[in-house]
Amino acid sequence: MIHLINELIYFVLHIDIIMEGWIHDYQNWTYLILFAIIFCETGLVVTPFLPGDSLLFAAGAFAAKESHPLNIAIIVFLLITAAFAGDNTNYFIGRFLGMKVYEKDYRLIKKEYLTKTHAFYEKHGGKTIILARFLPIIRTFAPFVAGIGEMAYRRFIAFNVIGGVAWIFFSKRLIRSRLAATSACSASISATMACCVVRDGRGNLI
Repeated sequence: MIHLINELIYFVLHIDIIMEGWIHDYQNWTYLILFAIIFCETGLVVTPFLPGDSLLFAAGAFAAKESHPLNIAIIVFLLITAAFAGDNTNYFIGRFLGMKVYEKDYRLIKKEYLTKTHAFYEKHGGKTIILARFLPIIRTFAPFVAGIGEMAYRRFIAFNVIGGVAWIFFSKRLIRSRLAATSACSASISATMACCVVRDGRGNLI
C-alpha cells in the first residue's frame, strides 16, 4: 500500500518526465492515455487523485515543442471530449446510486469530499459544474452530486459543455502565455550576454 502511494506521488510530481517517456515509447498512443486519465479523473468518483491540471499543462508544453509529435489541436479536441464524457458518466453514476450514497458506507467514496462538494453545490448551484472544473477533488465529485440531486439533464449538459471547453482552453492559453514569457526572458538574457561579449571584445571591463 505504501509502495502504491509512493508511486502515485511520484506520478503526480513528475508527470512531465513520465509523459516524455510515453511520447517516446508510444507516440500517437499517448493521445489515448491522456484521454483515459482525464476521463477517469472527471468520470469516476473513486479517482479524484489523478493529476488533471498537471496533465493539461504538461501535454500543452510538449505539444508546443517542434521536436515532439503531439498536435495541440488534437489534444484540445480529445480532452474536451474526455472531460464532457467523464462528467456525463459521473452524473449518471450519481443518479443511479441516489441518496443512498449518504446512508451507506462505500469504502472507495470519501464522504469528506462528498460533503464538501455538496456544500459547494448548495452555495453556487448549477454553476458548480463550471467552477468545479478548476478545483481538484471537487471537479470529480461535482457531476456525481448533481446526479444524486437529480439536476435536470439538459441543464447539466449545458453547464458541462461550458465548463469542459473553458477548462481546456483556459489551460491552453495559460500554457502559451507562460511559454511566450519564457521565450522572451531567454531572448533577453541572450541579447544581454551578446552585448557583454561585444563590450568585452572592445576591451571594456564588464
